[in-house]
Amino acid sequence: MRIFHVITLSSVGGAQSVVVNLANRQVLDNEVYVISSADGEAWKALDPRVRTIGIKQLHREISWRDAFVLLRLIWCRLRLRPDIVHLHSSKIGALGRIAFAPRKTLYTVHGFDSIRVANRKFLGIEKRLQRRCSAIVGVSRYDLDNLRAEGITHNVSFVYNGIADCGPGAETASPQAAARLKELRTRYEKIVMCIARDDAPKRMDLFLDTAARFPQYAFVWVGNGRDYDKPDNAVLLGRIPMADRLLDQADLFMLCSDFEGLPMSIIEALSHGKPVVASAVGGIAELLDGTNGHAVENRPEAFAEKIEAIFADDGRYETMSHAARATYERSFTIDSMEDGYRKIYDRINRK
Repeated sequence: MRIFHVITLSSVGGAQSVVVNLANRQVLDNEVYVISSADGEAWKALDPRVRTIGIKQLHREISWRDAFVLLRLIWCRLRLRPDIVHLHSSKIGALGRIAFAPRKTLYTVHGFDSIRVANRKFLGIEKRLQRRCSAIVGVSRYDLDNLRAEGITHNVSFVYNGIADCGPGAETASPQAAARLKELRTRYEKIVMCIARDDAPKRMDLFLDTAARFPQYAFVWVGNGRDYDKPDNAVLLGRIPMADRLLDQADLFMLCSDFEGLPMSIIEALSHGKPVVASAVGGIAELLDGTNGHAVENRPEAFAEKIEAIFADDGRYETMSHAARATYERSFTIDSMEDGYRKIYDRINRK
């Protein structure tokens, strides 16, 4: 098959990680293209056999340039004739459903709260376009339930995100960052890590407030694009490709957010056997059940309580670490994600 993965941005992020994992697996037996904005960092992890097409006019913001994006997508459809078009993210989900044949198209909603809660003004567009594709896929039961509750019911389902297992000790893209973490290990009892962009919904403020409560631990954020006033034990490493490879040197993963789909960063932490404390938003409660980590309210006191409890007992920590790895192996591998999407692709091709 000739498969298109189409996504708005080529910067590193959770949805981009889904695209990388799927494309790298699918290119073993198919011809795979990734179409997105140009000049981003996300595609450095793609298999060299995956072909990329950058559209320089494609940006997150809505503008008159989107007319050129639409024409470019139509050109790709006519010139390359894909068998499957897999759309990722809300903006390209709208443009792509206009540009490509509905019969061949599926659209993955990477966190419906980004529309339902944060950008509700676009909900009407989602409803009107729901029949312009063969399948709408959420990344959690939470997304599926909310899609249906908002009247988006045409061929909706969900597929959990999954990742390839890089294994312990995999080489990182940043030896400097790895060296910095080793140095922190000599000065702090534990390392609490977050991997996320520092967009407003990711709540850097909550991360730093929690860090201030534990001066004996290092709190490390990977993925920030700017500096902040912070306590001495908070370390901001900036944007690093393949940042998940640094998780081997963390003791616990922390993610604060106002809304989420099914965060790839949490799945990556689970695959490394790291207990997680994260905001109880989106599908996070479907990842964390108390044995492998905790989903908590967005208050520093709530995060601090669970972090303190996990680190207070070495035996409990070890048990949670094993449970984290078992959760990944049971439900969130690349095999399980690819199998879920393959069934949808096969259904589309039978039409």
